[in-house]
Amino acid sequence: MGRLLLLRHRQSTWNAAGRWQGWADAPLSPAGEDQARAAARLLAGAGIARVASSDLQRARHTAELIAADMGLGEVVVDACLRERDVGDWTGLETADIDQRWPGQLDAWRDGRLERPPNGERDVDMLARVRAALARLAGRDGTTTLVVTHGGVIHLVVRAFGGRALGVANLAGHWLEEGLVLGEPHGDASGRPGIPDRPTTVL
Repeated sequence: MGRLLLLRHRQSTWNAAGRWQGWADAPLSPAGEDQARAAARLLAGAGIARVASSDLQRARHTAELIAADMGLGEVVVDACLRERDVGDWTGLETADIDQRWPGQLDAWRDGRLERPPNGERDVDMLARVRAALARLAGRDGTTTLVVTHGGVIHLVVRAFGGRALGVANLAGHWLEEGLVLGEPHGDASGRPGIPDRPTTVL
């Protein structure tokens, strides 16, 4: 089984505007493109042999820029790695959500609400994400960089008993032999880097 490095995409135009994205396909911002290119230098010592990504362009373009700079060829694109469908919250800012659905955002974050209005349930999202990760991990014994989304990484961590913290742009987790979950890496500034070695069994 190969090693996977789950990494969140760099800043999109909607990230910069504070808008909830979900399945909306906002591109990287100019700053996000520059930061994605810079990430390849920091990933150079990780032994990465291939790059995979969500089909949403903020993740796919991040992956393509990193793969090109590292000379790793074409990116493996898998729609099952995409962000949660946030339904009626798509395109809104947090303040708008709180105003239109008082208390629902907190209830969803606390696990008291199954999903955002007309959005995707945890159980459905987790099923597709786990299937994608199993496909990537099972291909051979090499290391794959998986550029995905904060919601995906957060759900994987939370579902298997890890610390469900916020995931900054270009921060992430290792998944290793036997699908072992690594500790988070990255800070609030979104400084990219290599996650720590794994400590929690998935």
